[in-house]
Amino acid sequence: MTPVEMIAHQERTLVFDRFDEETAWSLGSWIADQGRATRAPIVIDIRLFHRPLFFAALPGSVPDNAEWARRKRNVVERYHRSSYGVGLDMAAKGSSLLERYGLPLLDFAAHGGAFPITLAGCGVIGCIAVSGLPQIDDHMLVVRSVCAATGKDPDAFEIDR
Repeated sequence: MTPVEMIAHQERTLVFDRFDEETAWSLGSWIADQGRATRAPIVIDIRLFHRPLFFAALPGSVPDNAEWARRKRNVVERYHRSSYGVGLDMAAKGSSLLERYGLPLLDFAAHGGAFPITLAGCGVIGCIAVSGLPQIDDHMLVVRSVCAATGKDPDAFEIDR
């Protein structure tokens, strides 16, 4: 599978049967544990579209990481797709969110790291965002966390590099 096909597969398949504050806390804690284990300087932001549920800034992260997470989250909120998938689509078209849709770069970042929270029978209800690593690593850290939360094998969702 190409990276674009794999991301589309991830977005279709990595769906929650339920999602609440406890789920967000478990996901955020799992990501934070992974980040601490590897000394990753990341920010983690998990929220429903109407309210924040989890936020952490690990050692080495900087305020700009929170801004990147916000900008990537805005892409998920607008398109109900992962920020990495949108970015790869834009690159394949030789375009950008600014050129194609007039979206300001100060508010939208089509870079890896934000992934939709999709609830079975409902649709996209929120976003998990990570910022601080190369974009594919931000993206895959979130994907692995969703795999852990939904009981899916993370190896089945790896992107060929």
